[in-house]
Amino acid sequence: MKKFLSLALGVSLLAGGVALVSTQNADAKKPAAATHATMGAAPDFALKSATNGKTLKLSDYKGKVRIVDFWATWCPPCRGEIPHFVDLQKKYAKQGLQVIGICVDQDGPSVVSKFMADNHINYPVAMADDAITGAYGGIRGIPTTFVVDRDGNIVKKYVGSTDEATFESDIKALF
Repeated sequence: MKKFLSLALGVSLLAGGVALVSTQNADAKKPAAATHATMGAAPDFALKSATNGKTLKLSDYKGKVRIVDFWATWCPPCRGEIPHFVDLQKKYAKQGLQVIGICVDQDGPSVVSKFMADNHINYPVAMADDAITGAYGGIRGIPTTFVVDRDGNIVKKYVGSTDEATFESDIKALF
C-alpha cells in the first residue's frame, strides 16, 4: 500500500509540474497587451502646405508621435491653443513629437501663412479640404485635435480647447 501511495503521489506531482510548465509556456506565447488603447488608424492625407504649396502628408512623420490639430485663424479657442503647440513642438521635437495643423479657413493660404508668421508657428500647417475633414469623422467643431501614436493610431480626440498639460501628459505616455 505504501508503494502504491508513493507511486500515486509521484505521478500526481509529475502531472502537476507538467501542467504548470504547460501553462507557463502558453502564457509566454500570448501577445503582449497594448500599452495604450487606440481608436483605429489615423487617416493619411496629402494636403497643400499653407506656407509653400508643397504637399504635406501625415505619413511623412511615420514613427513620430503626432498631434493633428484642426483649427482656423478666426477661432478664439484655436488661437489660444497655438502657443501651447508651439511650446510642445520646441520642447519635445527631439523625443519624436510632430505637431501638424490643418487649417479649415476659407480665405486661403495667404491669410494662414501671415497668421503663422505673426504667431511664430513652428510646425507645418496644411489647408483642409472636405475629404480630410470627412476622413477624420466630420469635424463639427474647432479646435478638434487628435493625438496619434508612433504606429499611426489615434489614441485621443479632443473637441474644444484643451490645456497644454493634458497634451503633454498624452505625448509623454507615448514616448
